[in-house]
Amino acid sequence: MITTLAVENYRSLRKLIVPLGRLTVVTGANGTGKSSLYRALRLLADTSRGGAVAALAREGGLPSTLWAGPENISRAVKEGRHPLQGTLRSGPVSLRLGFAGDDFGYAVDFGHPVPVNNGSTPSLFNLDPEIKRESTWAGPVLRPAALLSDRSGPAVRTRTAKGDWHRSTGELRPYDSMLSEFADPQLAPDLLSMRERIRSWRFYDHVRTDAEAPARSARIGTRTPVMSADGSDLPAALQTIRETGDAETLDEAVDAAFPGSRIAVDSRDGRFALQLHQKGLLRPLEAAELSDGTLRYLLWVAALLTPRPPSLMVLNEPEASLHPDLLAPLADLIVTASRDTQTLVVTHATPLAEALDAGGRRRRTDLRKVELIKEWGETKVAGREGPLDEPLWYWPKR
Repeated sequence: MITTLAVENYRSLRKLIVPLGRLTVVTGANGTGKSSLYRALRLLADTSRGGAVAALAREGGLPSTLWAGPENISRAVKEGRHPLQGTLRSGPVSLRLGFAGDDFGYAVDFGHPVPVNNGSTPSLFNLDPEIKRESTWAGPVLRPAALLSDRSGPAVRTRTAKGDWHRSTGELRPYDSMLSEFADPQLAPDLLSMRERIRSWRFYDHVRTDAEAPARSARIGTRTPVMSADGSDLPAALQTIRETGDAETLDEAVDAAFPGSRIAVDSRDGRFALQLHQKGLLRPLEAAELSDGTLRYLLWVAALLTPRPPSLMVLNEPEASLHPDLLAPLADLIVTASRDTQTLVVTHATPLAEALDAGGRRRRTDLRKVELIKEWGETKVAGREGPLDEPLWYWPKR
């Protein structure tokens, strides 16, 4: 389980270190950095697939994603005795992401590329960020003795099972992560374990429920232990839960939200279609007839009751389009899911956060509440007085 998430110089997250529990609820007003925290986790997941550089490029590259404020804000500025001014950087331009748990930790450092010329023509990729440093280590805190794998520029060294170091013979390209290129079960078993763990992470963010949403159409159905990000295989995912997962909890979740209702999956020529049977109706409602809120709730049911739980599931504003009466059943679903998978919820709905808090205390869940605020354009955790109030964290040095 991840116990600490660290982000530095990504958008408004200048220096943010967040403790995580089995269930973590991130709240805050609009513009305080909740979406940036969600995106930072997605960037970490993209790193394991070699896609972080491309993801940063889609956001406008480092010029658009780096912290836009000064390197430091003095007390005189905060007290109004001196105007806010730009300052020269004392260190290299760096966007850093990392996480750690009781067993493993990982950190990656992105920086500006070294300009390349192909003969007389400058490269068109000179704005792509480069990976300057990567490290994995054993335990919750980076220490020299705990290092397992270390990448500096193009060079990679990995600690073998015997405890000695193996150095790479080739050069790692600046846009490739050692997680994707050096995950060898013999030479770097920790990298393989770390990569597969990160690749299991799941993200659900504003799944479509409009009239043309994929979830409203009948689709070819196969066993689906993991619902897709767009919800197109919703009927197959729900049927998989019924046949190979927790069918009782599935029925309870539907009845809690829509008393007296039940779902069914109609199969015709291998195509699955979702149906909702409601008390008082002579026929079931098809997916195309469901309201946005009803369909969204059923999407969350399929995602959270997955028969193949990941190591981490991240939900971004799951309350969107839901009636307030559905927030309590949704909270119960999330707390239930956190028994099998670490769950992080980003929300601006106070009723959902309160329901999660109540459900977590009732079931004695390891729940952490993180409220984000903004000071001088920088995202911070509410209630912290200084560095001693945050988890211990060290970045690998360039």
